[in-house]
Amino acid sequence: MSDLPKITLFALGGTISAHHPDRLELCDYRSGHYSAADFLSAVPELSALANIDLVQLDNVTSTAIDSADWFNLKERVEQCLLEQDAVVITQGTNTLEETAFFLHLTLNTRKPVIITGAQKPLSALGSDAYFNLLNSFRVAACPQAAGQGVLVVFNDKIYSAQDVSKTHTYHLETFQALNNGPVGRIEANTQVHFMHSSLLPHTHSSPFRTIKTPRTAPYIPIIYSHAGADQQLIEALLAHTQLDGLVIAGTGAGRCSPLEEQALHKVRDRGIPVVMTSRVGAGGVVPIECYRELDLLTLGDLSPQKARIWLLLQLLKQRE
Repeated sequence: MSDLPKITLFALGGTISAHHPDRLELCDYRSGHYSAADFLSAVPELSALANIDLVQLDNVTSTAIDSADWFNLKERVEQCLLEQDAVVITQGTNTLEETAFFLHLTLNTRKPVIITGAQKPLSALGSDAYFNLLNSFRVAACPQAAGQGVLVVFNDKIYSAQDVSKTHTYHLETFQALNNGPVGRIEANTQVHFMHSSLLPHTHSSPFRTIKTPRTAPYIPIIYSHAGADQQLIEALLAHTQLDGLVIAGTGAGRCSPLEEQALHKVRDRGIPVVMTSRVGAGGVVPIECYRELDLLTLGDLSPQKARIWLLLQLLKQRE
């Protein structure tokens, strides 16, 4: 139908693409069984919402996705949006928030980009895949979604990629924005209702939107601090890797052990940037007096995994 929006579905695999012959099996299933074309067959109601093109980018678990996949996806989505009205992306939930945040900071577009997945495989009894797909297309077709950056649609809620995180291993309400809540919701009568927007720079206003695909990505590991943590991991990284940056998943409001702090002085002496974050899942991290000499970067309420993406992009921008 010519009056419907033109939306492209990019499929990357994950639980939403998974199958098991036992409809009650929710753990040991095979990802990558179903394709984008199978999604359209399973949810024929999608054809009433949009004229849909399909791109089967990959069909792998989201734990196999890396920065090269993100840059490829960025390029493909931007090229697609020269002619299409919106994009919906499906992938596994384990790293969905990271893909969403990367695209949120790098896509040079105002058009709607929606990412979704499923906690139950498409073959499972009562799978959430069906309504997550349907609701994602509803949001993608909604004029209010334009200019909102990358949005994650899951379990009848709409989240900004800036805020959202996976918070539960199996429950359907796994995606939450613990600091700021959802930006919208899909009502039972199919109405898409936006409540607020992210004010931070993203997509068309992001300083990272012009970054090109690098030949090599900076090496930036995450160190998870804990009671009794020592210096050995950090010193081993310094001695045996080409360390470009470091993220600390700190305790509480962003703290590490005294031995880790000693090792961080060695990291900073080499001019390697270090971001201090928190492992607790909510709340912000700010500079504190006792770490002044370390000159650590703090990024508010970004999780360790999202702080790593920000630092990766910052280092790539400095290469330009």
